[in-house]
Formats: sequence, structure tokens, C-alpha cells
Amino acid sequence: MTVTIRHAEKGDIRTVAELIEEIERFYGSTEIQHLEERQLQVEEALFGSPPLASALLVEDETGDIVGLAAYSFLWPAAGSSHSLFLKELYVRSTLRRQGVGARLMNELRSIAAARPGCSRVEWMTDRDNPNARNFYRSLGFAEFDGKVVYRVDTGSA
Repeated sequence: MTVTIRHAEKGDIRTVAELIEEIERFYGSTEIQHLEERQLQVEEALFGSPPLASALLVEDETGDIVGLAAYSFLWPAAGSSHSLFLKELYVRSTLRRQGVGARLMNELRSIAAARPGCSRVEWMTDRDNPNARNFYRSLGFAEFDGKVVYRVDTGSA
């Protein structure tokens, strides 16, 4: 199957919000925000002033959005440089193991390399997600030990 990878546009807000529900369900969530609330959050995150994040979308040959890579730039990284932080990489099950995820990772690396001062691409995955860990290893990426992730809810959603 032929796919196109492109940056999200304002016309994609509803589709991205729908895909986020699919991602949430993939990770086991049973309490899902209303579509309208997700749409507002997608619009603010991707197209607010300033935008909080960016997203690459995978579009199949029929025009359906079948994958997403959501990322932001973080500072500082090494020294005073910054990094591209991949927050979410998702490809629908029908297109997994067909090179789509690898293409998304290559595109992210290209975006980072083209941005002056960006020294690396970083991301995380759960230790109990062997499929993701195997995918990243298959691309030649090494796992790093030593970081502990903390998270606290702010009370707003």
C-alpha cells in the first residue's frame, strides 16, 4: 500500500481527534473525552499561538489518516542545544510491519537534522511494550538506562 507522510493541517483536526481516541483505546483507556473536547485540544496544541506540538500524519491511498507522529522541541538538550521529542508514534494495525513506522522515524530525524541547534531525537516507550521495543531495536536504536520518569496530574484535562 502506498502512503504519504505530511504535516497536519487545520482541516485534519477532527480526524486527528478521532485517531487520538483510537490510540487511547489501543493503550487500554475506557474513559474517553468527548470528540468536541478532543477537537478543541488538538486545535490548541497544533495550531494555537504558539503551537504546543507538531504532528506528522500518514495518509493512505484512499485519503484516510492511518498513522501519527506527534512531537515537540525541548530545550535544553546537550549543552544549550535542543531536541526533537517524539511523544506519540502510532500506525494502525492494518499497516504495521510494512515500513510505515520506519518512514515516520526517518522523517522525524530529517526534521531534527534540518533545524539549526537540534542535537538529537528522543522518545520513550513503556518497558512492558515489547512490540515497540522490538520495533526501535530493529531500526538500530539502543535503549538507555538511568532515567526515571515522573508524572503528576495537574487536575485539568
